[in-house]
Amino acid sequence: MRGSLADVPSTIDSPEITIREAEWDDIHIGFESYRDRVDMRPLLKGLPDDRCQSPHWGYVLKGRLRVDTGEGEEIIEAGDAYYLKPGHTGVVEAGTELVEFSPKDLYAKTMEVVNRNFAEMEKG
Repeated sequence: MRGSLADVPSTIDSPEITIREAEWDDIHIGFESYRDRVDMRPLLKGLPDDRCQSPHWGYVLKGRLRVDTGEGEEIIEAGDAYYLKPGHTGVVEAGTELVEFSPKDLYAKTMEVVNRNFAEMEKG
């Protein structure tokens, strides 16, 4: 199985963020492009310890992430491959592009809360 920016569908396409997502068997794949800085902490409110409950494996093409692992901060920059275990949060800096892989079921459960929080934030 393969995918590229040309054939993985866009699920979010705003001036701030573009996310292209697919599910391959039990894996969620995301091609993510952040034109603005995104603080993930408010979006994770309501999850255990207000932290992401899904592991992620990925590669940063451009930019950087500042990740709070619960054991300290880790900077992940362009050219870095990474693994984030459950229990993290952080900030994605403007100009960041990455490819990320996650277990489909754990990712979906986390995104239920993220989407709900995002909708509340959009209401004002």
